[in-house]
Amino acid sequence: MAVIGGPVESVSINGRTFGVPADSDVKIFLGGDSNTVEANGDGATARILKEIKPLKVSGLTVSIDDANDDHQFLQSIIDGFEFVDVSITKPNGDVYSGQGMITGDLESSVKTATAELEISGPGKLTKQ
Repeated sequence: MAVIGGPVESVSINGRTFGVPADSDVKIFLGGDSNTVEANGDGATARILKEIKPLKVSGLTVSIDDANDDHQFLQSIIDGFEFVDVSITKPNGDVYSGQGMITGDLESSVKTATAELEISGPGKLTKQ
């Protein structure tokens, strides 16, 4: 089977599906361990230091439809106090989902009718 890369087909945030521009370079960290290796004083041995990190989706640009109040919808999630359902459909049709929160400032581009999001959350994104 061929390896397939390309743009994310779509993202669903709290039940609402958003289009993703074809030139978006979405990066996905499933969540879990991140390792650092530290040398010991003898120079011949080392330790593995583990850090548990939340799931993260970055570089995610979504289309913003003013007629659908998309900007206000996303801001209401940021203003809320709960993680929401998030799912991402990759170009090969695989769907990854989990719970997340939009992080950072939400700025909508009037010129391109898009907004760039970063999403982070507890646990892991899992393949459905």
